[in-house]
Amino acid sequence: MNLFGHFQQIVRAEIAGLSHSGKLPLGLDLTRIVVEPSREAAHGDLATNAAMVLAKSAAMPPRAIAQLLVERLAGNRDIQSTEIAGPGFINIRLKVAFWPKLLSSALALGQRYGSSTLGAGEKVNVEYVSANPTGPLHVGHCRGAVFGDALAELLAVAGFSVTREYYVNDAGAQVDVLARSAYLRYREALGEDIGEIPSGLYPGDYLKPVGQALAYDHDKALLDMPEAAWLPIVRDRALAMMMDLIREDLAALNIRQEVFISEKSLHETGEVERTVEDLRSRGLIYEGRLPPPKGEPPEDWEDREQTLFRATQFGDDIDRPLIKSDGSYTYFASDIAYSRHKIMRDFKELVYVLGADHSGYVKRLEAIGAANAGNRDVKVIVRLCQLVKLYRGGEPVRMSKRAGEFVTLRDVVDEVGADVVRFMMLYRKNEAPLDFDFKKVTEQSKENPVFYVQYAHARISSVFRNAGAAAEAVENADFSRLGDDAELQVIRRIGEYPRVIEAAAVAHEPHRIAFYLYDLASDFHALWNKGKESPQLRFILGSDMQTSLARLALLRVIRYVLANGLGILGVKPVEEM
Repeated sequence: MNLFGHFQQIVRAEIAGLSHSGKLPLGLDLTRIVVEPSREAAHGDLATNAAMVLAKSAAMPPRAIAQLLVERLAGNRDIQSTEIAGPGFINIRLKVAFWPKLLSSALALGQRYGSSTLGAGEKVNVEYVSANPTGPLHVGHCRGAVFGDALAELLAVAGFSVTREYYVNDAGAQVDVLARSAYLRYREALGEDIGEIPSGLYPGDYLKPVGQALAYDHDKALLDMPEAAWLPIVRDRALAMMMDLIREDLAALNIRQEVFISEKSLHETGEVERTVEDLRSRGLIYEGRLPPPKGEPPEDWEDREQTLFRATQFGDDIDRPLIKSDGSYTYFASDIAYSRHKIMRDFKELVYVLGADHSGYVKRLEAIGAANAGNRDVKVIVRLCQLVKLYRGGEPVRMSKRAGEFVTLRDVVDEVGADVVRFMMLYRKNEAPLDFDFKKVTEQSKENPVFYVQYAHARISSVFRNAGAAAEAVENADFSRLGDDAELQVIRRIGEYPRVIEAAAVAHEPHRIAFYLYDLASDFHALWNKGKESPQLRFILGSDMQTSLARLALLRVIRYVLANGLGILGVKPVEEM
């Protein structure tokens, strides 16, 4: 049962009844009516904006509509009381007898409780990480990887058909730099003293295995070739090994993307050329000149006539060049082709997860999406992930020698574990900077949210281990035996979960799930501690098996929700700590 969806239907039905009885006009738009938690628990369990959003179209004061509605709601068997607040909001308090119904529904659904049909199977493409395949992933990639993966899972739970995708930037100058760097390591593997890595090449030790593999495969044969001959050989091998390294790093974070699209393949299959010609045929490409960039122009800027895409027609700041002075296509041309490639696969929503340093890409991605979509209904959504700063006991963490320039994703995962990394990367909104302290994230305290949530699951598991055979009989529990304030607080929190799922999916904010799990864990721990102080509130009462079964059933539902929410975040629930 979706608590808020259930009462939203009731409110809309009562509004429709008022219309049919002549007390309200017919044909009112009910789609903006929502039922949500009351802002303060003292005001009730639910609140609705129905009177406020209908006032204009009904040509009536909001409080007059609210009065009509509360009179209708008074007859509902699950509603204890209603109250009109402010200009016309309605607060609703439910009868205690309602909560057993919700718990019974949640218990029957098990870990499916909270799943939604909101997305109605709409196809969504979530592209995340997409780091240049020139080295291991760094901690900046880590946040985007976790956010993108959790968002994809959240959307799937909310009923969307989701594809997790990685765009491999394997064309252009940076892969030639990778090849030359790997060739240097190849010479080193053959015994040559290569000295200090020249400026402009990748210095990290991670390329040593590439050099060793090339030496094993080709011995000294590549030394006798001109660069034009060995470059593609070394490039292909280096790219393959770098992508293997990236996949291994992602797997360490429990991330396994389904689709890898190669930029190079878009050129080889003619996709880039077809895309440019399609835009040209629609009058979206012209020959012209661009004004110089604001400030001091870069050294490679040329004042020349060139082939331009009318990006400003779709909201971008400037029109974008498609062809370089040497006749090859620009990166932007590849980006347009990739966007078209997604749309041709019938995705209705294209989600790009980028680092905050790519904020300048937002308008251009939206522009190319709009241009490629044409008359299709396609949404382009860009989510930016802010920087991560690493600390150890408040002191900044030093750089990784293996990477040469940065702290790798694998460094972080190997030290504290994938579960800690994933939860903490999601325990802050993606647009907010994140401080990650290795010492704090491994503390066993309430201030460490990942521990606090995992501890709640482990505690519940320990109760079931002690319950023995009684744990198998909870399906027939009588939830009416639960009436303590702490028990009801946990049940109300459980009731919020389906709405949290849908709201987080619509907003593309998986951090809401992490926040919710912390609140649920806090409610549970409060209930646990209350049982320590008051023996009659303990979960297992030897003298009262029926109440014990009801409390065990409540714990099972809590455990279902914790496991489900942790699953969305990609964190494994633990049985003991």
